[in-house]
Amino acid sequence: MDQIVDISTDGRHLSRDRGFLKVSEGAQEIGRIPLDQIAGVIVHAHGTTWSTSLLTELADRGAPVVLCGANHAPRSVLLPLEGHHAQGARLRSQWQAKAPLIKQAWKQVVICKIAMQAAALDAMGEPYAPVAMLMRKVTSGDSTNVEAQAARYYWPRMMGEEFRRDRAAPDLNALLNYGYTVLRAATARAVVAAGLHPTIGLHHSNRGNAFALADDLMEPFRPLVDCCVRRLSERNGPKVDTEAKTTLARLIALDLPLGGGMTPVSVALGKLAVSLGQSFETRRLNLALPSPPDALTLAGLGS
Repeated sequence: MDQIVDISTDGRHLSRDRGFLKVSEGAQEIGRIPLDQIAGVIVHAHGTTWSTSLLTELADRGAPVVLCGANHAPRSVLLPLEGHHAQGARLRSQWQAKAPLIKQAWKQVVICKIAMQAAALDAMGEPYAPVAMLMRKVTSGDSTNVEAQAARYYWPRMMGEEFRRDRAAPDLNALLNYGYTVLRAATARAVVAAGLHPTIGLHHSNRGNAFALADDLMEPFRPLVDCCVRRLSERNGPKVDTEAKTTLARLIALDLPLGGGMTPVSVALGKLAVSLGQSFETRRLNLALPSPPDALTLAGLGS
């Protein structure tokens, strides 16, 4: 099973030892995780050190190393240069993709995200019909910005009337930052493994964003984090503690309906990235997007 390794205690040393990531404090070993099970490493702590051989092993497996700031938002991500056997051809097709295909892809991503938001509100016992109805209004490229219209209805009902999304703010925002960091790391890994470049996005195009495509493809999965953060906050308060981080990191193992079966989030992200790469190469859009899980599953996240 894919695992997110979270390093939040100061002064830890990370190294490779016979197929394992070994965590040490001074001369004492604290723990070890098989390298083949690691989906990403997230580091929040001061004074963390690591061996070069460990970083190259993680790169060989496509596992990103995410360095976070005090607000639990990522400041740096280490990713491998190569991730796919036909990377050159895949990158060329990504770069040469025509605008109509890119706009249709973004339309499908936005519709999938709004469907997840509606399912999340329904699972929380909140009115969801106005959001669900917006799915039919999404146009190619979401030129009328229906995504923003859905967000304006969604956030007050999911997190309360007083909530404002602010990456630099504490409490609920910090919890969301951590959950999205986990999701972003898993998505960046899937993008690189599919032979795509994370900087060339469908919609996100900020010139300073090196992970625009990862930010695009993770959009439909964000409501899973939102549900989890809401329940964690109701149960333990908006604290980014060990329990909260462990709970959020486990989201990548959550099963989602996809293609007639159930697929863990980490695998669903991989299938979505691969399907986008194949769409670029064949010039025919055929994205593997998940459906929302049932209301009981969504309501139980973070409980």
